[in-house]
Amino acid sequence: MSLNEKIYDITIIGGGPVGMFAAFYAGMRNAQTKIIDSLPVLGGQVSLLYPEKTIYDVGGYAGVTGKELIHQLTAQMQHFDQTLCLEEEVLGIEKLDDQLFQIETTKGAHFSKTIILTTGQGSFQPRKLTLDSAEQYEKTNLHYIVKNLEQYRNKSVVICGGGDTAVDWALTLEPIAKKVTLIHRRERFRAHEGSLEMIKSSSVEILTPFVPHRLIGEENLTSVEFKKSRGEDTIELDLDYFIVNYGFVSSIGPIKDWNLQLEKTDIIVDSRMETSIKGIYAAGDSTTFDGKIKLIATGFGEAPTAVNHAIHSIYPKEHAQPIQSTKLSFED
Repeated sequence: MSLNEKIYDITIIGGGPVGMFAAFYAGMRNAQTKIIDSLPVLGGQVSLLYPEKTIYDVGGYAGVTGKELIHQLTAQMQHFDQTLCLEEEVLGIEKLDDQLFQIETTKGAHFSKTIILTTGQGSFQPRKLTLDSAEQYEKTNLHYIVKNLEQYRNKSVVICGGGDTAVDWALTLEPIAKKVTLIHRRERFRAHEGSLEMIKSSSVEILTPFVPHRLIGEENLTSVEFKKSRGEDTIELDLDYFIVNYGFVSSIGPIKDWNLQLEKTDIIVDSRMETSIKGIYAAGDSTTFDGKIKLIATGFGEAPTAVNHAIHSIYPKEHAQPIQSTKLSFED
């Protein structure tokens, strides 16, 4: 039997943090587990978009960078022998019988007794500036994604945005850059209150309410003219790097064609994290239910719920409530 013909207990579609933790936890339940992801590396948006950003809302860490979080999740997964199928996009899912799914991908077919969807917000692209010459400067010093902190060392950095990403990057870059300026089009920011308290007591200069009005420079962007959101007043700021954090546009891709019950682009799940199709579960930012909160921390809680109920659906004599992890041990 070839690798793809093997029938797995659980196939996890999506290799971000929640999918990685789900794979680890499935190993705790002794489930034959596979991860399929379209990206070339595990970690999803965390690996690609903010590997150097400090994350504060994960239990057990006073602060952890995205890169370190993925490193720890990878080490955690390595307690078990999961199958990884990277750079492979899932095109469709077909239910063959009560306990068998066929998963069609860009590289062939996979077979699984249950499926857990941890696809996050799907594929994503940053919301970009629409100003003249913006595309030209994207090749030099206009950035939407921070990949290497060292390039900002001792530089003047201007950041635009009012959410957690913009505020967190300002805090992360403050001790590295020569100067950090944070600009938002409104007086009030949308970031967590704790982060806002931290930035108020930092050296980051905050300017509100302003929006980018004109980009200035030849090959490199040398300054940006900002205009009051309401009014004609303008200011011009010299800079070495301009970081724009206006969020991302996401697409769930083929999921919308899989006959799952959706609320807009979110997958509706019940208290067991089961979708409208029996045997398909979901966890993390791709899901919705009454009172849903979208955080990595909550996704880490939803993953074991999905795994335990998936195991119980395959093996009804197995309890959905597992033994505590403190009763287990791993070999070094």
